[in-house]
Amino acid sequence: MDKKILSIRAHHFLCIQGFQGYGYSEDFVRNMTGIIKYIRENSDCKINLISSCDDICSACSNNKEQYCCNKEVDNMDNAVLIKLGLKEGCTINAADVIKLVNRKLKTEEDIKDICGNCRWTEKCLWRLTHIL
Repeated sequence: MDKKILSIRAHHFLCIQGFQGYGYSEDFVRNMTGIIKYIRENSDCKINLISSCDDICSACSNNKEQYCCNKEVDNMDNAVLIKLGLKEGCTINAADVIKLVNRKLKTEEDIKDICGNCRWTEKCLWRLTHIL
């Protein structure tokens, strides 16, 4: 059986690693938890990297008819794509993009460039465990 291809915003690969169960709503937390579980159980699954509402955003309160009303997230996605040397729309193995994120993003400056004023920055396990 073929595995599904997930569509994931570039910046969500930091969020996926730093997620602790906080979220905008119970539906969001349930959806995010399910996607993380799928990626962990299928690390070779393919990911379509995008810079628009994705499979995670489907349960987000900022998603208004497949358009994110938080303008900062576009900048976050673009910063991740630039720092990783990837293009929007590319398809990549989930494990490979996670390794790339952890290899290339290591400084507090990276966090400032990508995460900006993200409300979850202080609680983000990825930031707390990967930034030098």
